[in-house]
Amino acid sequence: MKLIEAMKKIKDLQRKAEDLRGKVGQHSAQLSVETPVYGDRQRDQVREWLQAHSDIMREILKLRKNIQATNLKTDVTIELGDKQVTKTIAEWIHRRRDLAGLDQQMWAKLTDRNLKEGVATDSQGQKIEVKIVRNYDPAERDRMQELYRSEPSRIDATLEVVNAVTDLMEG
Repeated sequence: MKLIEAMKKIKDLQRKAEDLRGKVGQHSAQLSVETPVYGDRQRDQVREWLQAHSDIMREILKLRKNIQATNLKTDVTIELGDKQVTKTIAEWIHRRRDLAGLDQQMWAKLTDRNLKEGVATDSQGQKIEVKIVRNYDPAERDRMQELYRSEPSRIDATLEVVNAVTDLMEG
């Protein structure tokens, strides 16, 4: 089974489990004057649904565990800014989720802070030229911001392929 197949199977199992929860909610009790939908088997039917739900939860857990094991053991190389960067699928997922964005935000903090250059008067009344002193390289800042801004889409594109071709591992 491929990673993508396992993820799609989990979605299908979740849908089935939701359906079972609905059935149990609808048929777990009735008034004494009502005829049970499943007749004399109503109690057994509810138990069967509960067991089926439990089995589905076990299968989802197994698939999730295997997906995590695969994500932790599978290295993927992505080209970022003319460099080949290799990380596990799990690491790329975390980069995609928030870490690349946080790196981009950090580089965006490198600004002139709205400081203005010009002429000022010192304490002796002398005119002095005031310049902004940048403690960073603006070209590097721009390059790094773009690198981190584009990283999530590079990750998405690569992991779509990886998920389709990578075999699920046992966890």
